[in-house]
Amino acid sequence: MPGGRRGPGRPQLSRSAPPPPIHATNVMTGAGGSAMQSASIRNRNGPTAVSSGVPVTTLITITPVQHPEIPLLPIDGNLAFEASVVFYLITALFLQYVNIYKTVWWLPLSPSNTAMNFYLIDPYLVVFITLVLTRRLVWSFVKEVYRDATSVTVIYCLIQLFKFALIVMVIVLSVWSIWMLFQHNSPLNLLFLAYPAVSYFLLYGLTIDLNNTVITTITNTLWPKEEILANEKLTPKITTDVQRITRHKCTHIPHEVRCEADVLKYDFNSRMKNVLFNSMVCAYYVGFVPICFLHSSMYLDLWWACLMIGFVWISSFVMFGSHFLPPRYCDTLHRCSLHLGRWQKVEHGYSNTPQHVWSESTVWPQGVLVRYQKGLYKAMGQQNVALPSDGSYARFHFVFHQPMRVLNLLVGLEISVIVVQLYLLIAHSQWNYVISLSLLLFCNYYVLFKLLRDRFILGKAYFHKEEEEESG
Repeated sequence: MPGGRRGPGRPQLSRSAPPPPIHATNVMTGAGGSAMQSASIRNRNGPTAVSSGVPVTTLITITPVQHPEIPLLPIDGNLAFEASVVFYLITALFLQYVNIYKTVWWLPLSPSNTAMNFYLIDPYLVVFITLVLTRRLVWSFVKEVYRDATSVTVIYCLIQLFKFALIVMVIVLSVWSIWMLFQHNSPLNLLFLAYPAVSYFLLYGLTIDLNNTVITTITNTLWPKEEILANEKLTPKITTDVQRITRHKCTHIPHEVRCEADVLKYDFNSRMKNVLFNSMVCAYYVGFVPICFLHSSMYLDLWWACLMIGFVWISSFVMFGSHFLPPRYCDTLHRCSLHLGRWQKVEHGYSNTPQHVWSESTVWPQGVLVRYQKGLYKAMGQQNVALPSDGSYARFHFVFHQPMRVLNLLVGLEISVIVVQLYLLIAHSQWNYVISLSLLLFCNYYVLFKLLRDRFILGKAYFHKEEEEESG
């Protein structure tokens, strides 16, 4: 009321520009290897509010990121992996032909005395599909056998001669099978065979080897060559190009963390593209192409044929995913995501909370509010150096901050396929269904065993890390 006694005034907050960021002035390593970041924060009311003229300085302790040492898990080489994939695909192709060309030979008046109508199967198509399915195995053999030979011996010359003969044989058989298919089939059917080749050139261009990942070509721009050689000496030598994983550079420099995340994002996307493309090719040639060349007068169990395509697609995806995304590679992505951090955009309710201007040279602790491009963001990770408005960094952290998310996805897919196949095996009694499901289950059990072995061992390693964090 006018002239009356005024009550105690509420503290007035400065509405001027937000304070400058927390500048990372020093990163030191304390006892036990813990990292502390020294930072200075100016008063919200500006430097004039400090009577001595010296800015208020404080130490912000950022919880150090600790990575558990995961054990070295057995990894199949390229040749062993490709041989197992070829065995599975040839088995699935045989089962698809059984389901298409099956007969009822046990009936008294059956027109056929065999379990399949072999005379209706196009042998040239079988040869072409087999060559397509074994292309990766042949290329791995040509590239890896006697790759690191230092001297020319008689065995080395014989192996090189055999490689040359193998390549010539594959090329001749491919040309011969395509020519014979062109002579006995319509051009429309031949277009079905060319679809994956067109997709390949659209995705990869004129490249041949898909096992050379992007990370092997651009890692030298991020890490010095001496450091890469030191990492290779500390780790056992792996004979596969796909499994050659760049060591995680555990650094507190924000620019290097973001650069490492960019490299790993690009490499992960290229690996996923390889997984999706190869699984699509397997399902296409094993399940779909034999249906396209089916005679119009024949009966087709379309429901079961589609199930076979789905089984081959998912199983191939899991097999290639476990090969291109091994546990140690996923652990590298997990470690990078912990250093990268994540930001969550907030709208209201933080008007009285200190806010800072985001700086690209600062490692921000958890819970800090920053302003970036007219938006307010809250630090959600243990350490945060990502760009607040970059959605790719947020997706990278979401996928890999849980170290076994990719492995759990593969295990879930494989278990789902096995459960469906077991249900179909119980529900159906036709001889072709029983044979198909039994052989497919045999192959899927082997893949599931390897996934569950890795899941159990890694689960123990990461569980001990969580116990140490809770106790310490």
